[in-house]
Amino acid sequence: MSGEGDTPPEADRLDGAPHPRETARLFGQSAAEAAFLAAFTSDRLHHAWLLTGPRGVGKATLAWRIARFLLATHPDAGDALFAAPVPETLDIAADHPVARRVLALSEPGLMLLRRPWDEKAKRLKAQITVDEIRKLKDFFAFSASDGGRRVVIVDAADEMNTNAANALLKVLEEPPANAVLLLVAHQPSRLLPTIRSRCRTSRLARLSEEDLASALAQAGVDSRASGALSELAEGSVGEAARLSDLDGLALYADLVALFASMPGMDRARASKIAEAAGARGAEARFDLTLALVDRILARLARSGTTGTPPPEIVPGEARMLTRLAPDPRAARDWADLAQGLSARARRGKSVNLDPAALILDMCLSLEKTAARLPA
Repeated sequence: MSGEGDTPPEADRLDGAPHPRETARLFGQSAAEAAFLAAFTSDRLHHAWLLTGPRGVGKATLAWRIARFLLATHPDAGDALFAAPVPETLDIAADHPVARRVLALSEPGLMLLRRPWDEKAKRLKAQITVDEIRKLKDFFAFSASDGGRRVVIVDAADEMNTNAANALLKVLEEPPANAVLLLVAHQPSRLLPTIRSRCRTSRLARLSEEDLASALAQAGVDSRASGALSELAEGSVGEAARLSDLDGLALYADLVALFASMPGMDRARASKIAEAAGARGAEARFDLTLALVDRILARLARSGTTGTPPPEIVPGEARMLTRLAPDPRAARDWADLAQGLSARARRGKSVNLDPAALILDMCLSLEKTAARLPA
């Protein structure tokens, strides 16, 4: 199997969490697993599967489970002629030769396509390029000799550039025999409609608090605050792991307190938040700060629209949401601001604007909107 070496970072690995190929169990997605298994056992296995849903709910973990299962299970499983038992689970023993090769990225029947490492720039490329998709030609040619199954994982398919997407479409239009393509997509709307139409879609749901706690424990993440983490992470174990790794709950509490001071913003608190996000080497903190501001704005919009605040994540949040978003008009103001701030943040990052200055400017925009609310 083709893959980067051990030194470069992996585009499909989340900081602070095991890689999906290393994850033993998948929690909270039994319906998606059962649907795939039913298609397999009824001989209605589609050649391409689009695994969608919120980021971090187990899409990639399911893709790797499916890959191990397909490569380790005899093609005639369930066929009475060969007396092969009908599989009842996607589980493959960790000591199975296929499982060991998949873990080591050395399985010849498996191809992983992800954002490649740019050796010249010493960073991951921003997109999956057409050169990655072109590797499939050789993969299918070489792996066809043994007549076995071939599995391709694209993680994430919505990170393909236009040329890569068009090249993959050609593969989907004329899929090789005994090949299954597994496309992980966080934002399937970004994919070509013709790609989506040639795949069977399996949508994974956000995890319950119980399943999230189990998944975090498996990943070695402290889940003592799983209730608050589950709500803030919106049921995403990947997001919960990031929040735990970066002390996201404490940052969220700081941001809620900042919003609660508006209008008449606590400038000292705003400066402290901006300085922490703009410190050298704090890119992850900066990104998380932007994400959590956006999360609060979404919760303000939801609170104002429904008239009821969502479950409280930190003390005092419900009171702040109710006061700053008392009605649908205020909800629209916050939603409109969220769109503008998101666009401004993307522009600022693209031109390497000072992160601290960007956060402070964002805080001033929040203050202006709060000041326009009826007293």
